[in-house]
Amino acid sequence: MPPPTHKLEILASKTNLDLSDEQFKFLKKVNEFNIEARYPDKKFSFYKLCTKEFTEKYFIKIKDFYKWLSEKIK
Repeated sequence: MPPPTHKLEILASKTNLDLSDEQFKFLKKVNEFNIEARYPDKKFSFYKLCTKEFTEKYFIKIKDFYKWLSEKIK
């Protein structure tokens, strides 16, 4: 049973996946995107950060990580 957390880096550390330091840091960064509704100031700060360029960059990185992960768990 997975631990009761939404933190991607914790979940990843509980697997047998051989993540690089870069991949682990990436998961920590992506986890920051999960902002709860009770923090409106943080949501607004993140909203301002999400330019088209920022969004496209992370969309591609997340898609690439998904492909890598899909290959690993086949």
